[in-house]
Amino acid sequence: MDPRLEAFQRLLDIMDDLRAKCPWDRKQTLETLRPLTIEETYELGDAILKGDLQEVKAELGDLMLHNVFYAKIGEEKGAFTMADVLNGICEKLIRRHPHIYGEVKVEGEEEVKANWEKIKLQEKMDADAEAPRSVLQGVPRGLPSLVKAIRIQDKARGVGFDWEHAGQVWEKVHEELAELKAEVDAGSSKQADELGDLLFSIVNYARFLKIDPDEALERTNRKFIKRFQYLETESRKDGRKLGEMSLAEMDAYWERAKRI
Repeated sequence: MDPRLEAFQRLLDIMDDLRAKCPWDRKQTLETLRPLTIEETYELGDAILKGDLQEVKAELGDLMLHNVFYAKIGEEKGAFTMADVLNGICEKLIRRHPHIYGEVKVEGEEEVKANWEKIKLQEKMDADAEAPRSVLQGVPRGLPSLVKAIRIQDKARGVGFDWEHAGQVWEKVHEELAELKAEVDAGSSKQADELGDLLFSIVNYARFLKIDPDEALERTNRKFIKRFQYLETESRKDGRKLGEMSLAEMDAYWERAKRI
């Protein structure tokens, strides 16, 4: 037997046992698992950013458990089984890769993504021909705003609504920055709107550079934390207190931290 299938069957059997015998596992619902799944997803993201493959492996196991848990609850409700879930994603992958499983020809990655979005929209239209459909309808409302901006732009690009080259987007960033400054100088109530426009344009520029802005910001967060904690530690060793130091004095430690 394929060891992958054997391991997966083992997990399914353990899930059956836990659901039947463990008071905590028996009590869980789709709703109670949801925040735990979100937390596990972020933990996987942290492991990926750290480049810790052993931790990635462990976090993937946690997420796999959640997938099996949801499927078990779905089976209990008579809604779907694990087989339904797996067959569903297999069929979706086949439909959305006509260049692999059909006769469609593509030139590269961008055409693959564009076809994916067009097929996805058509699937929704076929499912409910009476309901008006939007390309952006598949963007979850609950996504963090930065991630949502990325997904919105990706989906718009999938149907051809996009800038032609990065230079145009860079000009847009400068345009939005100038508009924000004008509103700030005027003391306008539109400052938040203009800041949002600027951030959206920066996300757009990052996309053209093939940089994930959410990941880039998280790397900067971690870099800031590391340098600030160095400042705290080293100034403490010198008998200094942050609240009693000047900005110039703290900046001297900061510059040392940047060289590490």
